[in-house]
Amino acid sequence: MSALTETVTTDADLGRQRLARAALSYLAEPGDPALGTLLQACPPDQVLAAIKAGELPRACRETDRARWAALARALSRWRLRLPDLPPEDRLAARAAGDARIRLACPGDPEWPAALDDLGLAAPCMLWLRGNANLSATAGRSVSIVGSRTATGYGAHVAGEIAGDLAEQGWTIVSGGAYGIDAAAHRGALTAGGVTIVVLACGVDHAYPAGHDTLFAAIADAGLIVSELPPGSHPTRLRFLVRNRIIAALTGGTVVIEAGERSGALNTARHAAELNRPLMAVPGPVTSAQSAGCHRIIRDFGGTLVTCAEDVRGMLEPIGADGWTPGRAGSGAADPRDDLDLESARVLDAFPVRAIVGLSTIARKACVEPSTVLRCIGVLAGFGFIERADGGWRLTRKAV
Repeated sequence: MSALTETVTTDADLGRQRLARAALSYLAEPGDPALGTLLQACPPDQVLAAIKAGELPRACRETDRARWAALARALSRWRLRLPDLPPEDRLAARAAGDARIRLACPGDPEWPAALDDLGLAAPCMLWLRGNANLSATAGRSVSIVGSRTATGYGAHVAGEIAGDLAEQGWTIVSGGAYGIDAAAHRGALTAGGVTIVVLACGVDHAYPAGHDTLFAAIADAGLIVSELPPGSHPTRLRFLVRNRIIAALTGGTVVIEAGERSGALNTARHAAELNRPLMAVPGPVTSAQSAGCHRIIRDFGGTLVTCAEDVRGMLEPIGADGWTPGRAGSGAADPRDDLDLESARVLDAFPVRAIVGLSTIARKACVEPSTVLRCIGVLAGFGFIERADGGWRLTRKAV
């Protein structure tokens, strides 16, 4: 078989697997560990074929009886949604990506490896809308979440912390809700930074509807992300399951104003379980809106923070693969010694005083564009480079 034929075959297989992942997003609810189990044993197209046939793949038939029964029940649940699958040509167009919506799948250059920390509950793919690259922007990110019924104090603090962090090159991630979420997104946008909203509905559906203008601005400067396919509507459970993505995608979580029953506490629990830095902004001891934040500090081991510098102190130094939760640097005398070979090569390709784009860096470093995307997150995390109008440039630290 010629090299060209091998390439075509590989590309065709990748396209088939992406199409299968897109289809699975219509059939299984986000975070279903049964789907994670099957995807560990079989490629996505075989899982999809098994659902259509109503029979478990051979690789899963030799598992213990209880697990086999659970997987069989999951197959039956998913089969009920087969009529909801779009026509294959329409699904293929969505899987290939169009001008507005595209897919990110495990193994793609745009896929954030941090999501794999979710194990069997990791998303099988993500739907994206927006102009930013998910892996590059999530490589130096922090989530800011809190109450939908924020006070003026909470909204002010959220906007200020988000804006200050965004100015320093951090991506702000939140859930797009009223209150603290919206204040954090707007703070990042006002500072000219990047922000990501993770939705519990399709990326083509503005929820809440009053944020359609905000979401349009986020798509221009950042990303709208969801596990659910276009056209999906939110449910209470989907909001809770969505929160694990917010926690896993980012280097740490900051909670600003959360009541005792706030959904932000759910995000905080995910962050703690994933060993991500967990932070909370205190409020008046008489305020029910801050009772959840005080509980995070008291019972969850969260760190009290009051400003962007406090947050940065919890998230830095950054590990050699971008950020690595809970891990400090190696203590090398020169921070460049902590860089992997490819990241060091990309750093050397930066001119001293010019702003350059990713394609220029790829050419000068003689590496693949996907490699540059990974290394950009690493270098930004170490503070060697920063975003600028039209591209990236070295910081004073690197000169």
